[in-house]
Order: sequence, then C-alpha cells, then structure tokens
Amino acid sequence: MIDPHVHLRDWNQNAKETILHGMSVAAELGFTHLFDMPNTAPPCTDRDTILSRLADGGAAAEKTGVSYHLYAGLTNDEEEVREMVSLHSELFPLVIALKMFAGQSTGNMGIIGLENQRRVFQTLSEEGYSGVLAVHAEKEELMRPDLFRPGCWESHSLARPAEAETESVRDLISLAEETGFRGTLHICHVSAANTIALVCDKRRSVPFRITMGATPHHALLSSEDAAVHERYLKMNPPLRSREDRDAVFSALLDGTIDWAESDHAPHTIADKENGASGIPGLAQMMLLAAKLREQGASEERLEEIFGKAAAAAFGIPDDFSMPSDPASLYLKERDEYPWDPFKGTFPGV
Repeated sequence: MIDPHVHLRDWNQNAKETILHGMSVAAELGFTHLFDMPNTAPPCTDRDTILSRLADGGAAAEKTGVSYHLYAGLTNDEEEVREMVSLHSELFPLVIALKMFAGQSTGNMGIIGLENQRRVFQTLSEEGYSGVLAVHAEKEELMRPDLFRPGCWESHSLARPAEAETESVRDLISLAEETGFRGTLHICHVSAANTIALVCDKRRSVPFRITMGATPHHALLSSEDAAVHERYLKMNPPLRSREDRDAVFSALLDGTIDWAESDHAPHTIADKENGASGIPGLAQMMLLAAKLREQGASEERLEEIFGKAAAAAFGIPDDFSMPSDPASLYLKERDEYPWDPFKGTFPGV
C-alpha cells in the first residue's frame, strides 16, 4: 500500500514524531511506500535540506523496509521553483513530486494571491515540468479567523469554510490552464462536495490531468464530531458538514476521488491544546479501508484507493495487495500516538 500524504515531523519537531517511528508504524500496517510532505522544520525547499531529509528517510527505510519518498516544497521565488524542478528530475522517485500550499497551514509555506500562484505555474510550464504538482487548496482571502474560538475545534470549520477550498481549486485549475501546465494537478485532502463537483466538471475540458485525494477523517467524520474536545479534531482543511462527508466517502467508493491519503500529522497533546492543526492518520487509513469494504468496495477498487491509482499517477511500481483484516490493524496500531481521533466513533472501535 501507498500513503501519498504524510507529515513525519522529526528534526525540530521530533517531540511530535520521528521518521523512524512513523515508518515503523507504517510497516506494521502493511504500507510499502510513504510520501513525506516538505513543511518540515526547517522546510524542504532547497537542495541541501532535501538531501539531508532523504538521507534520514533512507536510513529509516533500511530499518523498516518501507520506501521513503519526499515532496520538494515550492516557494514564490522563480529560481527556487526551477531548482526544485531540476531536483525532481535528478532524484525521482526519491523526490516524488512538487508541493504547493495555496493557503497557510502548519509550517507557513503558503503562496498567497493569484499573481504569486500564477508565477509558480508559469515557471513550471517554462521548465517543462510534467510530473505531479500536489496542492493544498484553501483561499486565504476567504478565511474567517475571527470565527475560531480557542478550544472549540468545531469553530475551525467556520474559520476555514468550504468555499475557501472550492474557490482555491477553481483558481488553481484556471492558472494551470492559462499558463500551459502539462503535469498532473493533484488536489490534496478534498473535503467539500462542491470541490468534487467542480473538479468533475473541469476534468472534461482541461489539457492536463487532475486527481483528487481524500483522508479518512474527511470521509468518515463531520464537524459535529469536532465538538468533543478530547478528540482534538482540528486540521486543515477542517471537517465539514455531514453532506460533505458523505460526498467524499461516495466519491472514494465510485472512483471519482482517485485515492486515499492519511494527511498523517501527529502533535503532542500540549500542542493540540494550544490549537495546532493536524491529527494522526496512518492507522486510521485501515479503518477507512474496513468501512469502504463494508459498503461494497470491490477488492480491485480498494487496491486502487490504497496504492495502485497513486502508483500510476506518480509513476512507480504497484506490486502490493490489501490486508485481509484492516480493522484489526487499526486497533493494533492506533495507540502508537498520544490520542486516537476516531476512538468511540464506530461500534467496536
């Protein structure tokens, strides 16, 4: 299995997680590949930092048997974007793809504003980039931070409304089309029904591929769940309405959303109490697999969701299979982190 969206922390954030620990948990769950995000501390936006991160990931890969891959992070500096394109070409598949934050999230790597985002796409097009560009799509101008009430995690859904995601995706698709982008535009952790509908419509007309990923929390939980304080259900993008949740789950089931991705982002409890965004997600991928199987997902579709679709899009081998009892794996590994945001959600778990 592949998890194409994890935050393995380490370095200045090793109190939250280490690369070795995260990859050890992944190995126990049956994952064969992890794709680590670049909003580390320090961020992976230059050659030396990326090489250092790959060395640490490679050392953990030797111990766990899990293949480590890294996204190169983009900034709004054209020369830095060119360097990341070159590094991807040189080090693929270790540098698996490029990542752009179109809104601020953990790590403050947001590229805010249409002109800055257009500059990134224009540079990628000029460089002939044809790989995957993964985007965190939330439009900063539509966020309402004044509506967030500290400690009331459900209010985070008001502060970062679904409209901010959908309109950011609309912007990014338009910019990609305007600038002649010819790679794959991947929309990370889709959370809203309107975003899914927009992508379905745009896929028919643009000359590049658009893929979508969904997390266990956006497919199984709603903003109502976030009202339970000790579940610490605050993440970016936040949980949505029941209707949005059901749309995400259905789109995973029928193939509209291409694959599952955990957005595994562990924190300490102290950090969560202080408002940090992100939750553990590796074990929860197995809970999602169990729920999809319960709702009629074929084994072929499950293999697509948990690895084969991502392998095809990123261009790596897909020689793996699904575990026979994912729910047991979830129960076995969920206590590897300070809390389980799904605990008590479903009977028996």
